[in-house]
Amino acid sequence: MSQFLRSVLTCAAACALLASSPATANTHKDERSVPENTAATPPIAEKREHSYTHHGITISDPYDWLYDKSYPTIDDEDVLDYVKAENAYFEAKMAGQEELTEALFKEMRARIKEDDSTVPQRNGDYLYWSEFEEGAQYRKHYRKPVAGGEPQLILDQNELAEGLEYFRLGALSVSKNGRYLAYSTDTNGSERYTARIKDLETGELLSDELTGLRGGITWVANDTGLVYTPSTEEWRSLEIKLHTIGEPNDSDVTLYLEGDQSFSVGAGLSAQEDYLIIATGDNETSEVRFVSADNPTGELTLVKPRQKGVEYNIDIREGELWVWSNDEHINFRLAKADLATPGEWETVIAGSNDFYLTDFDLFETFFVTEGRLNGLDQVQIRRYDAPLEIEPISFPEASYDAGLTYNPEYDQTVLRLSYESMVTPDTVYDYDVTAKTLTTLKTQEIPSGYDASQYVTERVEIEARDGTMVPVSIVMRKDREEILKKAGIEGPGPLHLYAYGAYGYAVPPGFSTTRLSLVDRGFAYAIAHIRGGDDLGRRWYLQGKMFERTNTFNDFVDAGRGLIKRGYTAEGMVTASGGSAGGELMGAIINQDPKQYGAIVAHVPFVDVLNTMLNEDLPLTPGEWQEWGNPITSKESFAYILSYSPYDQVKAQDYPPMLVTAGLNDPRVTYWEPAKWVAKLRDTKTDDNLLLLKTNMGAGHGGQSGRWNSLKETAEEYAFILWQMGMAGE
Repeated sequence: MSQFLRSVLTCAAACALLASSPATANTHKDERSVPENTAATPPIAEKREHSYTHHGITISDPYDWLYDKSYPTIDDEDVLDYVKAENAYFEAKMAGQEELTEALFKEMRARIKEDDSTVPQRNGDYLYWSEFEEGAQYRKHYRKPVAGGEPQLILDQNELAEGLEYFRLGALSVSKNGRYLAYSTDTNGSERYTARIKDLETGELLSDELTGLRGGITWVANDTGLVYTPSTEEWRSLEIKLHTIGEPNDSDVTLYLEGDQSFSVGAGLSAQEDYLIIATGDNETSEVRFVSADNPTGELTLVKPRQKGVEYNIDIREGELWVWSNDEHINFRLAKADLATPGEWETVIAGSNDFYLTDFDLFETFFVTEGRLNGLDQVQIRRYDAPLEIEPISFPEASYDAGLTYNPEYDQTVLRLSYESMVTPDTVYDYDVTAKTLTTLKTQEIPSGYDASQYVTERVEIEARDGTMVPVSIVMRKDREEILKKAGIEGPGPLHLYAYGAYGYAVPPGFSTTRLSLVDRGFAYAIAHIRGGDDLGRRWYLQGKMFERTNTFNDFVDAGRGLIKRGYTAEGMVTASGGSAGGELMGAIINQDPKQYGAIVAHVPFVDVLNTMLNEDLPLTPGEWQEWGNPITSKESFAYILSYSPYDQVKAQDYPPMLVTAGLNDPRVTYWEPAKWVAKLRDTKTDDNLLLLKTNMGAGHGGQSGRWNSLKETAEEYAFILWQMGMAGE
């Protein structure tokens, strides 16, 4: 199944350290103990009277003014002054940790092979790969003929990013004939991309330029046209358009226009690249159409009309339509249909309570199903003449992250896969389908050294308060106890707990080089596979959304408490982090159980949930009602969201030290959500623990761009946690 529909239907997205012993755990720095000056004193946001009423309930919101009503233009001087004051305070407080931050950055950078490259992969007449040069922030993209010849540099991201504060490459697509490269870039973090076309024979850019794009770029009509998705002013993708190369943009043709503001559209090619597939959907419902890729302006064929709660996706092979859908089983089935009657589906693989079918890919002589069995990734080879006979690809560890990667050719007989675990670095394999052999092509190199035998990974189950068993993946040093003793820690050590818990995104138990900076200092690092993700199947996801959303927060709190009970750590020695919806998680868990945590990092946190879901003019709101509920029309949704929305539930109590981040250009979680939250926390909380807000003024949802800039932010995060946990000198 092509990647494009999954990006249409889901919004996934986002991730220390040693405390003193419990008897002397009150070591957090007093933010008021520094000399009084503008930067060293925490900014206090003005309270301005503002309230609103829905369903007979009136809410006071004195920090509403931090939402610049001219957004996405942000020019309110009061707003900008406050954000800048918070940044100055952040810089002043973190200045004393510059040495630690730099040491962590160098430590993390030393684990990265600077002149690294991907494994070349064939697509048509060429092998394609990308490389980092030593010291470079961004990749260079290359190709060379399969028949032999010199490598050709087709795109240099460093050149494109020169002089820019922010740069991110979006789509990258070579035409079938191999002559043209279409690519898109974002230069401010707003995720509104600009696409250009490069002639790979001459090296020149064509005059064509498409602006305000979201999603991918697809070559059609014998390489004479590009299919793309423009963004509306509200940052919604509702239209699929066709641009003919060399023609003015105002002659572009609309192939499909979605009328439901809560839906998003995307497009891609079928397995044999002979059909253009156009999909539209929200977080629970989808609808798909297709048309000949050679005649994209022809009449679209609707597969099956949308039905609330039914998701499906298709691919086409040898004139036969294949369908992945949850119409008969919550964990999805695989079916087939005739192109003449695309809505009449015949089951090929029935849905299963045990196997969660997440994906499928069609090749010439076989097909692949991917999914999870008991929460563990499965990659299965199947034959068209015996689809129920499974040829599983076996992996060596009890807990891991594995799956297909880039396999662009229909007649492929050797599959490219990736594999990693919490102790095993990223490994690239080729699997020969005929010989049934797995060949290692590349294992992530760690220049400063790494010995997997010094680490242990565990998968435990913690009982949540409603009796549900929540899986937790853990990695730590085998000599953790000795490390802690050298640091003067007797008994349980610190533990960092991470999770996301939304949109059906399962956080994989994968490898991280940056994480070693915590683990090597005696931390256990744990990933809580809480409800809201689909780690244990689709039902696991549904039990963490809408009116069951609080299961997600309870699972995280209970997982931490369970790990304390089992002796992995102690109260006040748990640190935690999460981003976006995972940032909402951070806000909810500290409202519920603040004493458990020694430090919290919340990246671009979705914490002003009620106000955002009430504002249908914001970019994502209509599409999010299926995830959180619509408080505009439903009093029940209003009351339920209000009951957990982190901003609304801030209370007069002690909170742990916190670092909060934001992006001024973030279209997903707007900057004012973390700004309002921090302002309210400063006014309400009863402790003197450090609270910092850092807003990237030239970036968006993903933080700073470039591999070193991004790494520096991670080092900054870890320095904060180490500092607040009493480990800044280690």
